[in-house]
Amino acid sequence: MNLKNKVAVITGASRGIGRGIALELSNAGASVVINYVSNEKMAEEVVKEITALGRSAIAIKADVSDFQQAKELMEKSKQHYGKIDILINNAGVSHNGLFMDMDIINIKKILDTDVLGIMNTTHAVMNEMIYRKSGIIVNISSIWGNCGASCEAVYSGAKSAVNGFTKALAKELGPSNIRVNAIAPGVIDTEMNGWLSEEEKAELMEDIPLGRFGTTKDIANAVLFLCSDYANYISGQIITVDGAMI
Repeated sequence: MNLKNKVAVITGASRGIGRGIALELSNAGASVVINYVSNEKMAEEVVKEITALGRSAIAIKADVSDFQQAKELMEKSKQHYGKIDILINNAGVSHNGLFMDMDIINIKKILDTDVLGIMNTTHAVMNEMIYRKSGIIVNISSIWGNCGASCEAVYSGAKSAVNGFTKALAKELGPSNIRVNAIAPGVIDTEMNGWLSEEEKAELMEDIPLGRFGTTKDIANAVLFLCSDYANYISGQIITVDGAMI
């Protein structure tokens, strides 16, 4: 799975799944753009980790929930590398709690980042991909977008929207040789799930036949596959990576 001479922009790549994807794609030869919104230190650490291995990476700050900032992210990426071959829409936020207790600020934050963020970055890069008749877009969704989760109603709704957007856009961009897919991770061992108590983790583990939480590398490997030539005829798919979670 060789991505030599490819340029990938990964949103929300300073930590967690985004960081794992950046490392995996760079290991495969891609030059990567590490997008972040607030944690410059962690983003630069990812860049250093990649460049220390002889690969190319830069960090660019941008809030993808803002249409103009998403556009500027793509423009700066293209100015530095000359093109964008791959877009990984990973940036996202979640909120655990009853829907009745949520206020409009929390609701809007999730929708703006998890749904509009993906639409903003995709809109900013698709014209170039259409012009070149080539491109790969991978959206990071969630198993909760497939089946819904109690106490994560807005997040589940947002990820469901991501799934629908992925399938529709794949049909729209297919004639331009642009593949659009999504990965729906199960329970992954990241900071996002750090709020879980040991008891809650044990209960979740009982529902995972493989007997463990997923790792960022598990998701990154799936993304790498979708970005490779091995997936040339795969588009419009929501690929669930959850250890056969019940």
